Amino acid sequence: MKLQTKDLLTLGEIDRREFAHIISYATRIKKRSTNPKRLAGKTLAMIFEKPSTRTRISFETGMFQLGGHAINMRTDEMQLSRAETIPDTARTLSGYVDCIMARVYNHASLEDLAVHASIPVINGLSDSFHPCQILADFMTIKEKKRRMDGLKIAWIGDGNNVCNSMIYGAALAGSEIHVATPPGHEPLRNVVDTCRKETQVTLTTDPGAAAEGADVVITDTFTSIHNKDSDHMKKLYPKYQINDAIMKKSDKDSIFLHCLPAKRGIEVAASVIDGPRSAVWEEAENRLYVQKALLLLLVQ
Repeated sequence: MKLQTKDLLTLGEIDRREFAHIISYATRIKKRSTNPKRLAGKTLAMIFEKPSTRTRISFETGMFQLGGHAINMRTDEMQLSRAETIPDTARTLSGYVDCIMARVYNHASLEDLAVHASIPVINGLSDSFHPCQILADFMTIKEKKRRMDGLKIAWIGDGNNVCNSMIYGAALAGSEIHVATPPGHEPLRNVVDTCRKETQVTLTTDPGAAAEGADVVITDTFTSIHNKDSDHMKKLYPKYQINDAIMKKSDKDSIFLHCLPAKRGIEVAASVIDGPRSAVWEEAENRLYVQKALLLLLVQ
């Protein structure tokens, strides 16, 4: 099954059937003992404006295991740093490589790249969305809970890029999502409004209410790469930290997820992220299988 979209920028480009297929395909890839070299002779261009551990390693390793090649390019090593336009870069790369993965500060840069590239463009993270992470999250949820639909997901913390994509993911999975953020830190309104047509999306400022009976409790760093820390946010940390008290409000078989890197003692207590309900290491590993599934579905 090939995806109908050329690019993956938000998760809004795919439907429920495609979402489920990506995750089931990634699960089958994970179970394989060998990696057929189905991307032999293919090249992935990886553009990084931001630092990366999991995104870079999972994409680069995935291309290698599938027989392809990945080129790592920091923007300060490219002519983008000398005012070459994104459209010119997109057109040039389209003549050299088979796919572009970009990790950028401004989501509009990705949209510009996708419009002018004749090859697939994958969002490796922007200030607004992180779709690859959410695919790995739901792959992990399905492994742990044996299903994705009908679950209650509690997002607690900043309504950031990962949160926006998690709302899309919940709608595609058929799960309800309860988002607890400080006032003024809510997720994107257009994402909430769109996804409310498909599932229950509840916004609150009360972490306890969001966590009550939740099957999955999830957070992210309170200060993303594109955001500066502030005294205002520091004052809010204790209330929105995922700790033992919050986890006790969730279902007794709930799991904890975090896309990493994590700041123990700030957005999550060490007893939670290193505890028995934590699935963060499986979640991180699953990035590899999701990236491979995406590459196979978009590049071939």
